Amino acid sequence: MRFGLFIPQGWRFDLVGIDPAEHWATMRTLAQQADAGPWESLWVYDHFHTTPVASEEATHEAWTLMSAFAASTDRIRLGQMCTCMSYRNPAYLAKVAATVDAISGGRTEMGIGGGWYEHEWRAYGYGFPPIAERLGRLREGVEIMHQAWTTGSATLEGRYYTADGAIVRPLPLQRGGIPLWIAGGGEKVTLKIAATYASYTNFAGSIEEFTHKSEVLRGHCDALGRDFGDITRSSNFNTVIADTEAEVADRVAAVVARLAPFVGAERAAHIEQDYRESPAVGTPEQVAERLAARAAAGLGYAIHYFPEAAYDRSGIELFEREVVPALS
Repeated sequence: MRFGLFIPQGWRFDLVGIDPAEHWATMRTLAQQADAGPWESLWVYDHFHTTPVASEEATHEAWTLMSAFAASTDRIRLGQMCTCMSYRNPAYLAKVAATVDAISGGRTEMGIGGGWYEHEWRAYGYGFPPIAERLGRLREGVEIMHQAWTTGSATLEGRYYTADGAIVRPLPLQRGGIPLWIAGGGEKVTLKIAATYASYTNFAGSIEEFTHKSEVLRGHCDALGRDFGDITRSSNFNTVIADTEAEVADRVAAVVARLAPFVGAERAAHIEQDYRESPAVGTPEQVAERLAARAAAGLGYAIHYFPEAAYDRSGIELFEREVVPALS
């Protein structure tokens, strides 16, 4: 199994209490620690407002961070899980990503999806089109990016996007263009887009749900004549890890206590339940066993979000020492 690490950027209230002037130093040092460790990739979210409620707490912009991480790390690959297609013109986004790829020496990943955070969409003046339109935009945008990165230009007269010889030079450094991670498990559209273009997918759920989505993806690949084995399947995991179950419980309680003043008691209770049900919350032995079961179901890549990361790195370090070697 391969491993990625989310860097806190404020979106999930994971920089609260830290002076905004120190945010970048916090993110940079975490990224550099990951760069020196066993992680294959680091990740941020593409969002503008905090979740599950909008607030005036800082949320740092994903592609600005991508460029900064590209210049301040040496080895680790750089991704977003996931970029919202409709937040940026796709030809422009292809150009931005190609530049980041050049800065990073060919280490950029493109996580891309249809988008979902309605409050954020409307606040930024994007409206909030129905899911069919959002997925239509995803499909057309991915086609534009694929053209741009493989030929150096893009032309498309689509329903939602138009490109007329948009020049994207220099090309990404990676042969064949920047790898596409198609995020979401929509069976009729999203997984079909993934079967057409993706090097990676990203969807979650129980093992049974993951297996079902995988078989749907396989069916789309078969229909298109693509080798299903060419696509690596990934999932994201909320991760809190400690040597004992009692310490895990204390750590989860501390995370929820930090969030509660911002999200309210009801939402905090839901967040606590989500953490306690996460396969990656537990002792190293428990987490390794659960991830191994998912690996047996075909999971090839696990991306981990540590809510404590900006305040306490000991959980990350324990995961690096005991979980990664057990599954790599």
